[in-house]
Amino acid sequence: MSRKETTGQAMTRSLIGHRIDTVFGIPGAHMYDFNDALYGASDKVRFIHTRHEQGAGYMAYGYAKSTGRIGAYTVVPGPGVLNSGAALCTAYGANSPVLCITGNIMSHLIGQGRGQLHELQDQLATMRGITKTAERINHLSEAGPVMADVVSKMLSGRQGPGAVEAPWDVFGQSGPEIELPIGSRAPHPAVNHDQVAAAAALISGAKNPMIMVGGGAVDAGAEIAALAKLLQSPVTSHRSGKGIVADDHPNSLNFVAAYEYWKNTDVLIGIGSRLELQFMRWKWLPKGLKVIRIDIDPTEMVRLKPNVGIVADAKAATQALLDTLAESPSKDRTREFADLNKGAKSRFSEVQPQLAYLHAIRQALPRDGFFVEEVSQVGFTARFAFPVYGPRQYVTCGYQDNLGFGFNTALGVKVANPDKAVVSVSGDGGFMFGVQELATAVQHKINVVAIVFNNSAYGNVLRDQKQAYQGRYLGSDLTNPDFVALAESFGIRAFKVTSPGELKATIEKALSLDEPVLIEVPIEKGSEASPWPFIHPAPHAD
Repeated sequence: MSRKETTGQAMTRSLIGHRIDTVFGIPGAHMYDFNDALYGASDKVRFIHTRHEQGAGYMAYGYAKSTGRIGAYTVVPGPGVLNSGAALCTAYGANSPVLCITGNIMSHLIGQGRGQLHELQDQLATMRGITKTAERINHLSEAGPVMADVVSKMLSGRQGPGAVEAPWDVFGQSGPEIELPIGSRAPHPAVNHDQVAAAAALISGAKNPMIMVGGGAVDAGAEIAALAKLLQSPVTSHRSGKGIVADDHPNSLNFVAAYEYWKNTDVLIGIGSRLELQFMRWKWLPKGLKVIRIDIDPTEMVRLKPNVGIVADAKAATQALLDTLAESPSKDRTREFADLNKGAKSRFSEVQPQLAYLHAIRQALPRDGFFVEEVSQVGFTARFAFPVYGPRQYVTCGYQDNLGFGFNTALGVKVANPDKAVVSVSGDGGFMFGVQELATAVQHKINVVAIVFNNSAYGNVLRDQKQAYQGRYLGSDLTNPDFVALAESFGIRAFKVTSPGELKATIEKALSLDEPVLIEVPIEKGSEASPWPFIHPAPHAD
């Protein structure tokens, strides 16, 4: 006689079948039967409960962004889903497979507008607006197929977040245990060799090609480095592409240096990138520029039409390009690239005190450690001033740029990478968005080193109100707690440092402690040099 199981148990079996080993979240009434199923599978799935739904979503995001595997979380419907919505937006913007599992009101009441507990007018539509795919399980029989379908869509092509909801009454429905389907990534589009040949022809005539990599190229580092060496081309990146080709590789150009090279670029080769840097931040195109794009998402070729578009996986298409291009002895230009990098570092050395502190962090962080940025003066500066040596090691929020993602995300990064050092940098404003997750770090022994740069302000807003609005300050000035005392009240070891040298030594000590640590760095309000002239440079003169 076959065993019986509930919908919640079938969903949990599906998670295990899809090799999901961690679920972040907060239990609640609609979810009890699913929560209980997680309890029953606690030998296979770790449940990490958080102190806010946004924290759960961001921890799942950190897990996914740093590994490429699915990061899963569960929250109650309605306000729980909405509270975690910023994390789903981030996952969507950064192409990360984050899975939200939630409930809904009783089946027969959906769409009735009766005002049931946690009711949203159309929750499924709301979730579909901030995910790649969202579906409802209406009956136990749908649990396996719906879960497999959502996972398949999340992982196929351009990856992204997904959501699954089930009505309150459906989670507890029971029936015979049956074999569940397992979703898988769809095959990558086949490389079109005519497109590759057209790209090779453009490249063969190029004098100053540039390679721009984004998050879609995260698994193609070796091929991209080989292409750069063959072409004697520089490789640059903005955020998600950092570390795909190590910053100390001879062909790697810091993007401030790359802007100088850009004035003479004749062919731009974008690999797994929206080309945000060139088309949205630099806002200046060299005359006669030709653009080649390699991207798995065909709609990208419509959004920003290239001269040659190759719709394919970055690794496969770059290898095909390598195989097609003739081996020809090229003049070694790596000294030129080194000089450009040296000049850029000299120019942005004025961005203080951020640069000195970032240098201290880089010295203390192991080469394979993770650096989780934040929307802050240090975070913005890190985009061009923090060297990264491997893919996924620089964890960013992508284009959503939402304040407060950093510390929560770092906790998820550490859960996914327990044997690696994880450092989070936040401003005081952003850190307070998720300060309650210090309790989660203690309870679950998540040993992140959280560095809080405290300038008692939303620093960017303060600068803009000073410069563009003649000092008409509104809401940019912050009164803060004593962060060291606050952290200690959670049971977290905490330190206050006032110099880069002291920060380096304290990070090294914190990493040796192997426990959650908070480091506060006081910064004089409004004292930071602006990093923006290097991120949004003035256009070149024609």
